[in-house]
Amino acid sequence: MKKILARWSTNALVALLWLLHWLPLPILAALGQGLGHALYLLVPGRRRVVRRNLALCFPDWDETRRTEVMRAHFGVLGRSLLERGLLWWGSRQRLERLIEVQGMERLRALVDAGTPVILLVPHFVALDMAGARTAMSFDCVSIYARQRNEVIDHWLRHGRSRFGDQLLQPRHESIRGTIKAMKAGRPFFYLPDMDHGRKESIFVPFFGVPAATISGLPRFARMGSAVVVPVAARMRPGGAGYLITYGEPWQDYPCGDIEVDVRRQNAVIEAMVREMPEQYYWVHRRFKTRPEGERSVY
Repeated sequence: MKKILARWSTNALVALLWLLHWLPLPILAALGQGLGHALYLLVPGRRRVVRRNLALCFPDWDETRRTEVMRAHFGVLGRSLLERGLLWWGSRQRLERLIEVQGMERLRALVDAGTPVILLVPHFVALDMAGARTAMSFDCVSIYARQRNEVIDHWLRHGRSRFGDQLLQPRHESIRGTIKAMKAGRPFFYLPDMDHGRKESIFVPFFGVPAATISGLPRFARMGSAVVVPVAARMRPGGAGYLITYGEPWQDYPCGDIEVDVRRQNAVIEAMVREMPEQYYWVHRRFKTRPEGERSVY
């Protein structure tokens, strides 16, 4: 019975997202902001995680500044939840109108030249808009972790594969298939900035705090002879759309020293976060895994 009720409630949520996606973006954004403010009040556990993350990463901020960014973060987080319907059912023409792109010519030149490419995409709340817009122009490869909820899993897969010919690699099969796909001309849409535990991670600073960080970026770059292009996904205020920026390809990467290479990755992400701190995915316990002997920071 519990499973049936859970499936029914999930289907009802999906139906609601479908209805809402027809709204003009400014109205949908306002509703999302309202949802975010409700989450701020109703989910104290995640609120504590966000506050702790901000305190660790921005120790020079006073409490007023942290609270201001925390409230703004829940606002854009609520928007990202409701605006997901645009990704699942919005027409190509509508998404192209809403998503402005900068620097895509850099990516196009690399792909046309036959250069394998890794798109470094940090966890900003609008990252799936970057995925959709990239998929409209390129057949990509990405790593996909199956969701426990079958309904959500179905629609996430639908949203990530509805444009072009997208290859979603299961996490346990990711390396060999991804390298092959990159060498065949598919940009690799890669999100390496979450805490996945000790396996395949090393501790390097993130905002000065030792953070368990996957060392996959330099390994994929070396094995695939690929260049790294950072991608920033920005949600504009007031329902004014989104901005996706493809940065300059990195030079001299990887350098051969895993720690130096992963430090560089984190430093680049830090710089991007400082430009729009409220839009980074702070509800994630980024510092959950600690070096041996250290107590939990949460």
